[in-house]
Amino acid sequence: MSHHTIDLTEVLYTYPDGTTALRNLSLHIGHGEAVAIVGSNGSGKTTLLSHLNGVLFPSSGIVNIGGYPVTKQTLTQIRRTVGMVFQNPDDQLFMPTVYDDVAFGPLNLGLPPIDVEKRVTAALKTVGALELRNRPPYRLSGGQKRAVAIATVLAMEPAILVMDEPTAALDPLARRQLINLLRTFTHTKIIATHDLDMVLDLCERTIILCNGTILMDGPTIDIFHDKKLLDQAGLEQPSSMQSCPICSKLG
Repeated sequence: MSHHTIDLTEVLYTYPDGTTALRNLSLHIGHGEAVAIVGSNGSGKTTLLSHLNGVLFPSSGIVNIGGYPVTKQTLTQIRRTVGMVFQNPDDQLFMPTVYDDVAFGPLNLGLPPIDVEKRVTAALKTVGALELRNRPPYRLSGGQKRAVAIATVLAMEPAILVMDEPTAALDPLARRQLINLLRTFTHTKIIATHDLDMVLDLCERTIILCNGTILMDGPTIDIFHDKKLLDQAGLEQPSSMQSCPICSKLG
């Protein structure tokens, strides 16, 4: 895959209970873009992300990564290219130690032990968690689990990083550390989140989902200045863009 682009064409997805989560959704994300997927609960954000590395397959329509369709036959290559960080780190941490969790992916690629060691060390250093390598994951704090979950993905050296609510349950320091880390990832980033202040920091482009369709797709700063649009989507402006209510009364 020479160009790590993402293309969805008329993607429809209906869950087994009959709930339609994506409705003929089409979009293109270019190589190196940092794109936020935002919307109220139930808008389709997680369902959309789950199509990008074959956790889910569309009921109809096509998902392409770098020009390759996401199918059961292409999953191995797709998952080498698309690294997915789930909303709950416990969904990704299942081995006896942090080292084992981060090494799991590279080992399954068939890499020799010396290369696996290099990747694990580099990934844990990147997220500031090298000292945790021998710890059992269940003994980690929420922020530490999040860092290690990201390390498990970075160890695979993906070209596309997909994250679902990455700042959920993080304290302010851990949140800031995560934002600084994500700035260093220069390839394609797709982040589904309610943290619109983080979006301002990281993503030049924002896609608003509403009832499984794209309500708006454009420059982040333009979208966040449109209060009427945000109201329609059930969102509020980032706190950093809102005027202080106390100062407004004093003025």
